[in-house]
This record gives sequence, C-alpha cells and structure tokens, in this order.
Amino acid sequence: MNRQRRIEILGSKLDPLTFVETVSAVEEMIEQGIHAQHVSINAGKINLMHADPELQKIVNRAALITADGQSIVWAAHYLGYDVPERVTGIDLFRELVKLSAEKGWRPYYLGATEEVVASVVAHDQKKYPDLTIAGYHHGYFSHEESPKIAQKIANAKPDLLFVAFSSPQKEIWLETFREVLQVPFAMGVGGSFDIVAGKTKRAPLWMQKTGLEWFYRFIQEPIRMFDRYIKGNLRFLRTVWREKRTNA
Repeated sequence: MNRQRRIEILGSKLDPLTFVETVSAVEEMIEQGIHAQHVSINAGKINLMHADPELQKIVNRAALITADGQSIVWAAHYLGYDVPERVTGIDLFRELVKLSAEKGWRPYYLGATEEVVASVVAHDQKKYPDLTIAGYHHGYFSHEESPKIAQKIANAKPDLLFVAFSSPQKEIWLETFREVLQVPFAMGVGGSFDIVAGKTKRAPLWMQKTGLEWFYRFIQEPIRMFDRYIKGNLRFLRTVWREKRTNA
C-alpha cells in the first residue's frame, strides 16, 4: 500500500482513504501474506491514546489506520487535512466477509460470548454458502489462556482475523501475539458481532450518515455511556482545539 498519503492528526497516524481504497489495500495485504494489523480511530480511541502512550505506539505501528468516526473526518477538515470519508469497522468487516466467500479467503472470528460468535458464524455461512471459515472462539478467556488461544488461531492458518474485543484490549492483544498469529490481516471489530447476531441494534442509516451513531448508542445506555460519549467527546474537542491553536 502506498503510505505517502498517510498523515498525522491528534497524535495518531491516519491513512486518508475512501472505503473502496481501504478494501483494495486489505486485498493487497492478504495477497502479500505478511501479517498486517488494521486499526480504526474515533474520538474515543484518540482519548485512549492520549492517556496511554503505549497504545499510541501500537496504533501508529499498524499497517492500515482509517477514520471510523465522523468526528475524525470533521476534525481533519477543521485542521486542514483532506480525509474523504469515514470507514466504519462494521462496514469493512461485512465487506471482507463477502469478499472472503468470493476469493476463497478463510476468516477466523474471535470474541464476544460463545452464543454470539457461534450465531455470527452461522449467519455468515448461511448468507455466503461458499464461505470457508477457519474457526472461531469466544472472547471470555483469561490472560493465562491467551498464548494457547493465539496458537490455536495460528494453527488454523486463517487469512483474516476479526477480533471483537473493546479498545484498548484488541489492539494490545493483537500486538502481543503478532508473531505467534502470523495472520495476513487482522482487525478489531468492537461490538460488530453483537450487531450481526441481533443482540444490539445499529443506528438508523440517517444517523450513521450525519455522524450521530454515537448518540444512538448513548441513548440506549445513557448512564453507562455518559463518560465515554459526553465527557469523552468534550475531551476530544479540547484536543482538536489545542492542536488547531498550536498549528495556527
């Protein structure tokens, strides 16, 4: 992938790609067969990176970094960068599953409860009869079990690994077991398994397009999500304002 377009914004590197360009970059990585990690950034991820320098290093080492949140696209434009659109993790995940069926790629699903991940696998196999799944495993295992799980995934030799952990756990886990896994392409998909399995609902399309997907999530669980979305968004806005002032 051509990294000459890569920019740095709010302490994070970012590949300002369209959705189509992102999919093309992933296809190239899988064909090369070299382990690559994808990370998507949003306001919450930027806040976590500012609080955790090690996470910041992990994210910035990723082979592919795209703007998941509309907040990143808006902030980039405000700061003078041309970021064409958001590339949501769940949309990329679904497109890669579809492509896996078409191209013979073998994905591995890791995360969520046993019931949820099994439901996602069954859903995708039914929707894409030609899809060959390398394997799956729930996400409720101990730190001590992680090496065994990573080796199990490596033994399955998948072409893609979808990890449904929250941040920063998914980034740290993938970085920790990078050499063991040796998966051509790995990405965190957050709560995408829950959405595919029907456990949670995604925001209506108009809210997705207007950058209000976070608000839909907030109104579903306002107490639990208050710190993340209200306080977190204010912290993010302060970070954007400070960068604008610094570069003025």
